[in-house]
Amino acid sequence: MTQHTPLWEVFVRARRGLSHTHVGSLHAPDAELALRNARDLYTRRQEGVSIWVVPAGAITASSPDEKDSFFDPAADKVYRHPTFYEVPDGVAHL
Repeated sequence: MTQHTPLWEVFVRARRGLSHTHVGSLHAPDAELALRNARDLYTRRQEGVSIWVVPAGAITASSPDEKDSFFDPAADKVYRHPTFYEVPDGVAHL
C-alpha cells in the first residue's frame, strides 16, 4: 500500500434492532475492498449483521470543544419546550 491509500471508517451493527457503532478505521483502495477487509478485521467471530464503510474524508463532525456554542442556540427557542403549550382540559393521562 502507498501513502495515498484512502482511510475508511468502519461501523458494525452487532444485531438487528441496534444502531451501527464505530469500531475502527482501515486503509483500502476502494469501497469493496474496504468492506471485505472490515469484515475480516472487525467481525472475525461472526458478531455482526451489517457493516458500513465510509471514506474518512466524507465525515464532518462537530468538535467537543465547541459543544457549548454549538448546542446552546437551542436554549433560546422556548417554543420548542413542551412547557410552552397548554394541555386542554379534555386531555387525560398526559
